[in-house]
Amino acid sequence: MFKNTLSENIWGRIVSEKEPVFEEINNIVDSNSKILSKLNNECHDHESTIKLLSEITGQTIDDSVGVNLPLYSDFGKHLSIGKSVFINSNVMFTDLGGITLEDHALIGPRVNLLSVNHPTDPEQRRGLIVKPITIKKNAWIGAAATILPGVTVGENAIVGANAVVTKDVPANTVVTGNPAKVIKKI
Repeated sequence: MFKNTLSENIWGRIVSEKEPVFEEINNIVDSNSKILSKLNNECHDHESTIKLLSEITGQTIDDSVGVNLPLYSDFGKHLSIGKSVFINSNVMFTDLGGITLEDHALIGPRVNLLSVNHPTDPEQRRGLIVKPITIKKNAWIGAAATILPGVTVGENAIVGANAVVTKDVPANTVVTGNPAKVIKKI
């Protein structure tokens, strides 16, 4: 997935706000916020949108990816996008913990993919807990759904509109509700 010094330093533990890694995170956030602003506030054709998204993620985004702007990310460098993915407007990627969108995934408007959480202990609350999110091949995330840290949405699964997904979604199922529950097998 995302192998770099930063990711190896923060995954699998509580990251205290006092650690030096927070400065590195903030520098990447500041750098990407400028690119995101350019992406969302200037007119772009498909080619330039893909080029800017590649710059944000630090990977080559395939030309088959479709994006309806605006698109938001708090970090950018831990976002991996497969081929023929479609991302609708106003999607929020909180990707410090890692977000993988496998081939043919569909992401509806106003979806929130949140790979970052905070500890419940009040003394550590400003720290971070990061866990990756994976949206498997051909999964569809419906409008305004929220996917929480550590969740995998299985291949061909559908997450209904406004669902809040707190646990893994099995392949070939439909989930809805808050918290999301399986309502149908495909």
